[in-house]
Amino acid sequence: MRETGAGKASSRGWLLAAVIGLLVYGAGVLLAGNPAVGMALRVAAVLLLLVVTARRRSLTAWTFFAMLAGAEVGVDWPAVGLHLHALAEIFLRLVRLIVAPLIIGTMTTGIVGHGELKSLGRLALKTLIYFEVVTTLALLVGVVAIDLSRAGEGVNAPVVAAQQSVGGVGTPQAHQGVEEFLVHIFPENLVTAVGENQILQVAVFSILLGVSLAQIAEDKRAPLMRVLESMTAAMFQMTKIIMYMAPLAAGAALAFSVASMGVSSLLPLAKLVATFYVAAVAMVLLVFVPIMLIARVPVGKFFAAASEPAAIGFATSASQSALPIAMERMEEFGVPRWVVSFVIPSGYTFNMDGASLYLSVGSIFAAQAAGMHLTAWQQAVMVLTLMLTSKGIAGVPRATLMILLATAGQFHLPSGPIWMLLGVDALIDMGRTALNVTGNCLAAAVVGRGESGRMEADTILESH
Repeated sequence: MRETGAGKASSRGWLLAAVIGLLVYGAGVLLAGNPAVGMALRVAAVLLLLVVTARRRSLTAWTFFAMLAGAEVGVDWPAVGLHLHALAEIFLRLVRLIVAPLIIGTMTTGIVGHGELKSLGRLALKTLIYFEVVTTLALLVGVVAIDLSRAGEGVNAPVVAAQQSVGGVGTPQAHQGVEEFLVHIFPENLVTAVGENQILQVAVFSILLGVSLAQIAEDKRAPLMRVLESMTAAMFQMTKIIMYMAPLAAGAALAFSVASMGVSSLLPLAKLVATFYVAAVAMVLLVFVPIMLIARVPVGKFFAAASEPAAIGFATSASQSALPIAMERMEEFGVPRWVVSFVIPSGYTFNMDGASLYLSVGSIFAAQAAGMHLTAWQQAVMVLTLMLTSKGIAGVPRATLMILLATAGQFHLPSGPIWMLLGVDALIDMGRTALNVTGNCLAAAVVGRGESGRMEADTILESH
């Protein structure tokens, strides 16, 4: 459905108000030395955004407002913010509840409905090649960004004992090998795979089930297909219901993060945080946008479709929280369901663009903090190593930390600077997750665009 002129004007008005609100809020943060004035400016910014958001029914707008309001609660009422984490956790639990049934339903019915099993192999090959190219580019963007900013120079990194652990994660002695990773892809128990939210294992089961159903007689597969189609429709409806809670969960998550971390603890690593976010913007402008132009994916329409899942991922710092809405928005965007149901879940293992960018930034930050100079060849080898070792990190707690520590050991980098990253990891993780979500949405759009001409630009435009 096309957006009306009044709707476009309203969107521009809200965006302008949001920018003004952010500037006012930022001024309030900078004036923290004058508590009364600073708080007044921050509250005024929140109220301004509330006024312009009140009449909108956009999930993105309300999520953005809730994030700003949550940040304010975390700054001025940290005791309250610390108790709001339960709301975010409830939302994440509800999302995890529907992820596995949604993947099973969409992927299985998509494969059977598509019928052409030969194209499934072609789709898998194209998807994996795309993932490898883009994640490698993300690693390179991170290397260039940290080399230019030199954020690690002058940082006094603590000396960390070899056996130190944070959050139950110790320095890994050996990273998961290729053989173990390949074995881990295939489930041995569907219930366990669903219970542990092993997305790739659930996807493998769904592919095998879809291929098997496509090869048996119509009368034998019809009863199960009806059940799966009904389950898929119910899961999409449940997604819409759960997403009404997304703004509240986003505000609660940010309130907890700000209240628990504190703003002052982030200042010594502010340059690193700024480096990451500048690199993330560069990734969007220098990699994502050119890919869209080459693949003839409408840039404005894509960002409009991906904004809601990206905003949810940013606020909750959990890629899985955005998976259902990302699949729904990409299908509405015009990507065939069977493509969406294959590409996006696969991207949670093979296409972590934000995590890849962060890994290269973090590893070279550690070298700079230790006063080590890495040659261009050493950095190239490190990028190749990170490209191979970063696969399969989705769903693993402190996954990027584990990869960074393993890389540090391999390249004789000190672990102290990497442990320092924990102080700002929550802040970086928001942008990292949003970039992961956006990258997976783009992968679905690009791969779907090339599948049998089923995603012509004119069709996409007409669908809006």
